[in-house]
Amino acid sequence: MTPQIDLQNTIDSEGIPKLENFQLWVKVTLVEVDYSLDEPEITVRIVSTNESNQLNLSYRGKDKPTNVLSFPFEKPEMIPLEELDNFLGDLVICADVVSREASEQNKPLLAHWAHMVVHGILHLVGFDHQNNKQAAEMEAIEIAVLKALNFRNPY
Repeated sequence: MTPQIDLQNTIDSEGIPKLENFQLWVKVTLVEVDYSLDEPEITVRIVSTNESNQLNLSYRGKDKPTNVLSFPFEKPEMIPLEELDNFLGDLVICADVVSREASEQNKPLLAHWAHMVVHGILHLVGFDHQNNKQAAEMEAIEIAVLKALNFRNPY
């Protein structure tokens, strides 16, 4: 499996991981959940607090920036193009929020970036945490993926 990632960095910030990091994190996450696409395509957009706030307000009704937003791709029914089948969706990650959280939680910055990508990818493939059972399942997968990537338990 070779994830194809369109990395869109809209800000100038220290500590943003390299494309290779994102590719590895996506691949290990998808392998862990037995996702079947050979070449999944994902957009990862690194944004400012302002853009994160606007998107979070528009799509989740929350007037504050957030660490990661996931937008699963929904293929329009009228378009039968098979080449769209590889699109998983978009992750929007706010670098400032990730950096602040890593500092507040005494986590290595790279580890927190990895966690946000893993968390976001799980949302793209259908996982959620709306109740305790879903949250426990999602957290267990996150812990396993991060362990495979040599990061400690984020919880």
